Amino acid sequence: MTMTPPPPDTDRPPAARFAFDRWTWKEIAHLLADLPMALAGFVYTVFLVGVGAGLSVTVVGLPLLALGLRGARVLGRAERGRARGMLGVRIDEPSPMTRGRRDRGFFPWLWSGLKDPVGWRTLLYCFIRLPWGVVTFAVTLVGLFVLWPVLPFIVRGLANADRAMVRGLLSPSDELERRIAELESDRGVVVDTAAADLRRIERDLHDGAQARLVALAMGLGLAKEKFLDDPEAAARMIDEAHGEVKVALQELRDLARGIHPAVLTDRGLDAALSAIASRCTVPVTVTVQLSARPAEAIEGIAYFTVSELLQNVSKHSRARTAAVEVWRTGERLMLQVRDDGRGGARMEGGTGMAGLAERLGAVDGVFVLDSPEGGPTTVTAELPWRDRQDAPAKGSPSRSRRSTAGKGART
Repeated sequence: MTMTPPPPDTDRPPAARFAFDRWTWKEIAHLLADLPMALAGFVYTVFLVGVGAGLSVTVVGLPLLALGLRGARVLGRAERGRARGMLGVRIDEPSPMTRGRRDRGFFPWLWSGLKDPVGWRTLLYCFIRLPWGVVTFAVTLVGLFVLWPVLPFIVRGLANADRAMVRGLLSPSDELERRIAELESDRGVVVDTAAADLRRIERDLHDGAQARLVALAMGLGLAKEKFLDDPEAAARMIDEAHGEVKVALQELRDLARGIHPAVLTDRGLDAALSAIASRCTVPVTVTVQLSARPAEAIEGIAYFTVSELLQNVSKHSRARTAAVEVWRTGERLMLQVRDDGRGGARMEGGTGMAGLAERLGAVDGVFVLDSPEGGPTTVTAELPWRDRQDAPAKGSPSRSRRSTAGKGART
């Protein structure tokens, strides 16, 4: 999160002058409060670091330090609020530590707490504030009785030093730190998604093709035993086994298509999207305008995104028609899926939209859902364009293509 633009002029203190306006009194109050606030923060910092470091050889030291760093964020929030109200310093709050992360156990939680840059900078702020708080308190208090005529200028200088300290140490993490945190979060999403896909593949194999092949082997074994005694029964059993083989092959093809379809590898997005559109329960118009093929990973994400969106159209939309458009804009691959159904789709509605948004976010993608009640529904997705590293073995780069497919259409 970056610092917000400068606030309006009405939120900025005017130039210091020989007068005690509201800003001067606010700054005086802030400087006098520096000492008790700095004392509380200094005691918290010294106690936390001392006890946490001293107990680090035990099982409670590091967790205590991690909790303390999270508590330091509360102190930082209080100081930012005081600076906003008394000094007019407008600074965004840092992102929560839990943003974009999933609870993956104690040690990931501990590590994320110990390396929190916001917490450490807040502790540094609290540590160096004590001597500064003593100075500001003493100078301001003496100035109220001795240096009254020039006190507004003294107060303004001390308050500006406070403003610089707050901006320097209590501002959100810089862009690099934020980017690292986002990449770590996205890596967790990718790992979780890959694990879920592997579990799905294992389940489909176990409950589908594997079970069918076991039954096929048993049937062929029985047919072998009956071959000499009852050839006709054996022939019927072999015929049934032949049907089972066809079904098992179809299930394996469907499973392979769910992992990575051959048509996508060989012919690209235009042919692959037309293939999945042909299996949709409503007529789908597919328009692909690409002069080249993106990287395989991006192409695969685009394919499965459209595939899941068209499944939602079939299951939930009650639409009569749908459309898929794919094009490139600059360094972004754009996808848009529309249908004229009943609308009302939500990210949390159980239609997989949240999962799609997570998957796209993991590769710096964007997912936008527009689905008012009564329809139509439009889903727009952006993916980063990455050039294909090696030329495809078969086929050619995708060209402008427009095709209409519906239920039962041939591909």
